[in-house]
Amino acid sequence: MTVRLARMSETPLSLDEHIAAVESTTAGAVTTFVGRVRDHDPDATDLVVALEYSAHPDAEQTLARIATDAAKGTDALVAVSHRTGRLVVGDAAVVIAVASAHRDEAFVVCREVIEAIKRDLPVWKRQIEADGTSAWKGLGG
Repeated sequence: MTVRLARMSETPLSLDEHIAAVESTTAGAVTTFVGRVRDHDPDATDLVVALEYSAHPDAEQTLARIATDAAKGTDALVAVSHRTGRLVVGDAAVVIAVASAHRDEAFVVCREVIEAIKRDLPVWKRQIEADGTSAWKGLGG
């Protein structure tokens, strides 16, 4: 099974859980990516204090498809999760772990997963600034 975990979650994400999900004696490389809430954005006029993520009901199925497509034709194993709900600065919004026999393949698959998430996952975020203003960002944002 190529995709070991593909989940939308309202609870905090664990990098260790994702690494454990792709554990394999055939894997010589494990790459990870953690996308975190940061305190700034080029479009913000003030410090960012939180993001509120909402997702389409089909988002988890889309996430599984993204992971499957990224790993197609490889020996890579993928675990990926995306948060929903309110996150504060420093919280993990996305966690990806990819295991493969070779490092190049693990890096390529991991990068494709995050790029496809940004392009195709039906998730929207409301960016909240310190002064109380907010802005919505959708696919690709």
